[in-house]
Amino acid sequence: MATVKITLNGDPFEVAGPLTVSALLAHLDIDSRRVAIEHNMVVVKRGNYDTVEVRDGDEVEIVNFVGGGQQTDAMDNLIIAGKTFQSRLIVGTGKYATPEIMRQAHEASGADMVTVAVRRVNISDRSQASLLDYIDPVKFFLLPNTAGCYSADEAVRTARLGREAGLSNWVKLEVIGDERTLFPDNEQLVAATKVLVKEGFVVLPYTSDDLVTCRKLEDAGAAAVMPLGAPIGSGLGIQNVNNIRIIREFSRVPVIVDAGVGTASDAALAMELGADGVLMNTAIAGARDAVAMAEAMRLGVRAGRLAFGAGRIPRKMYATASSPVDGLVGR
Repeated sequence: MATVKITLNGDPFEVAGPLTVSALLAHLDIDSRRVAIEHNMVVVKRGNYDTVEVRDGDEVEIVNFVGGGQQTDAMDNLIIAGKTFQSRLIVGTGKYATPEIMRQAHEASGADMVTVAVRRVNISDRSQASLLDYIDPVKFFLLPNTAGCYSADEAVRTARLGREAGLSNWVKLEVIGDERTLFPDNEQLVAATKVLVKEGFVVLPYTSDDLVTCRKLEDAGAAAVMPLGAPIGSGLGIQNVNNIRIIREFSRVPVIVDAGVGTASDAALAMELGADGVLMNTAIAGARDAVAMAEAMRLGVRAGRLAFGAGRIPRKMYATASSPVDGLVGR
């Protein structure tokens, strides 16, 4: 049998051949069930290992799975408008006791996206430190928001200013309709979304937990929809579980539960319902120990996501024994 000279994982390699991919793996004492093969820049399907021949001059890559880098599941990252985020938790920047506590909480949360409000510069007191002095823009993606805006025109102006300030062409779009509840004005929200999408913005609108409104926002070009769990800052948790579940079922874009989270179990529930992410601020910033709560939220989001993927058992009216009754002493 002639000697075949190939390039194996980037290095010259000689083996008796020609031979099949299966034979090559056997020669190398590699379990074919635990690797993937690329032959001359084409991925070889596992069922073809016995028929694809390796000949002189061929290039073969053999890869497997190893631990390394950050402990994240690349297949379970949050993807919005083609951008990948390793964390499904998004955090805010308001209401913290000090900027340093905010910085520590951000680190503990594991989040890689934070929202920042666009506000006028304080002309009368230029000594105040900038919020951005406490946020590493390399580590965190900055998401400008239009918090406090009560009309589509006002929200559009604020988004434009945020982009011009160099923050991002992304915007968490808020158009408030009621001062006491801070519920969104969905009609104005859809109008503002249409304008900003046409101007090249990536729009993430904060909206009510209403399927029809979420669908209109998708049709307007929103990159994600952000239905509220409860009124902003209320800490009540998700008040209409079924609505969130229905929105997720029919949505064609990521669904991020925004507002109303009070503790880690609320974040876990949002993820168990199938939400793609959770955004919160007050629940962390207003906690007695903001840093500890940030870590709890990170774990809650992770636990909820794992539970969603695992698939919960069906709810039943009556008990089902865990242990078999066959062979029970006394029966």
